[in-house]
Amino acid sequence: MPAFINGFGACLPNKPVPNQQIESVLGMVGQVASPVRDVILDRNGIKWRYYAINPQSGKPTHTNAELTCEAIRSLAAASGLDVAEIDLLACGTSSPDQAIPSHAAMVHGLLGGPPCEIVSTGGVCCSGMAALKYACASVQAGLNRSALVTGSELISPALRASQFGSLDEQTLQQNPYLSFSREFLRFMLSDGAGAALVEDRPRSGQLALRIDWIELRSYANELGPCMYSGALKQSDGSLLSWRLAEDDPATAFHKGYFNLCQDVQLLSENIVPTAGRFFADVRRRHGLEAQDVKWLVPHISSMFFQQPLYEEMAKAGFDLPPEKWFLNLKYKGNTGAASIFIMLHELYRSGKLQPGDRILCAVPESARFTYACLHLTVQ
Repeated sequence: MPAFINGFGACLPNKPVPNQQIESVLGMVGQVASPVRDVILDRNGIKWRYYAINPQSGKPTHTNAELTCEAIRSLAAASGLDVAEIDLLACGTSSPDQAIPSHAAMVHGLLGGPPCEIVSTGGVCCSGMAALKYACASVQAGLNRSALVTGSELISPALRASQFGSLDEQTLQQNPYLSFSREFLRFMLSDGAGAALVEDRPRSGQLALRIDWIELRSYANELGPCMYSGALKQSDGSLLSWRLAEDDPATAFHKGYFNLCQDVQLLSENIVPTAGRFFADVRRRHGLEAQDVKWLVPHISSMFFQQPLYEEMAKAGFDLPPEKWFLNLKYKGNTGAASIFIMLHELYRSGKLQPGDRILCAVPESARFTYACLHLTVQ
């Protein structure tokens, strides 16, 4: 049984924040302008991002569940969807508002409507794709006729300066890269939510995207943790959870256990070559040829990676020129699990899609190197 995406919605909170205003909204760690800010911003190429924070008060303006519901309401308004029609709600995020209840349960509670099946998928950028695959498989199997799928992130509250304890000299000597790694993502990430409607048939008079296949692959069996929170990386590459640390919660906070950190060296060494391996395997499995694809919609965390990824894909025999890449990272920001839906939402509404166009979506996740690909055909 086929499955189709019959609409998208998105929510980007508040007004866009340009580069020069980031630290005026998030604050300065240690009351000092970040020495790594300009280097990171120059490489990632992002000019605008969105924060669910009131820039005057510094208080959050939305929860993750609220952002997600706004994206769903945006979808409903554009597609004529009645939420009461939905059989399944599948939500992916790396930043739920709480550990328990699940993110999908909180979204369902805010959204209302009748009882339905819910599922929350974890991970980081690929969690939205995992939710989409669950929904697609459910519809294709005939278990549900319609599903709402979301990807969302509320990361800005954890990026505020108040969430960063001062690092003592001993900690810095033990891990000299900690200061850089924990500030790196402050200038990479932003908030947002995207939603997609998956159904077992197209809607009359509306653009539909047939889901041809979705591939997800983890390389955690080969590669160590690269992006992490709630733990500190040890000298042997393992993670020590804050739950297992001997420190009390206040000390753990000051040591950076609760910051979102990136092992930049591990990222630079592995994210692109491993993406090339994954893509070569996907291309072989599905007989992909570059000339058959109208649009490549890649989630990339930084514009720095566009050229290396292009070259890696070309080495695998898939030479798709940059003019066929649909990107909005520069002006929508890196919204993690939401990014692929926010990009597809913009492309869907752009007027650029024609029946028969084939769309290839790609999502890398650096947490412990997971990759996803989605192939769509415009109906």
